Amino acid sequence: MKVFSLYFCIAILWTQLYATEYVVVVNKNIKSLHLGQIKAFFLKKTSYLGDEVIVPINLSPRNPIRISFEKNILDMSFTRLKSYWTKQHYLGHRPPISVKSQATVKAFIKKVDGAIGYMQLSKVDNELTVVYRWSD
Repeated sequence: MKVFSLYFCIAILWTQLYATEYVVVVNKNIKSLHLGQIKAFFLKKTSYLGDEVIVPINLSPRNPIRISFEKNILDMSFTRLKSYWTKQHYLGHRPPISVKSQATVKAFIKKVDGAIGYMQLSKVDNELTVVYRWSD
């Protein structure tokens, strides 16, 4: 039993030490957002923050960071989200655009006012504003 407890403690510590931190980032024009706003932007329930148009950008559908984002931020599974966007399609709404890499997300956010995306914390530089953090 003691060996099992030791392995369990090591597993917990390993997870804590090597957990990847992710962030939702925007360009410097936006100072802060709360979780409800982030979710509304990515589900396209709203597209404005004051007078500014918000442009959400996703990573590709099977990207592990996107899967974590959908689970932890949108609180939706891949299947549920797919169903959501199928219904939205018939209402004339399209999902956020998807790109292949975090580097593309970063470049897009820097160039497009109102852009919002997500990436690993380690990829963030001083030209981006972190508005939310989470980890796996």
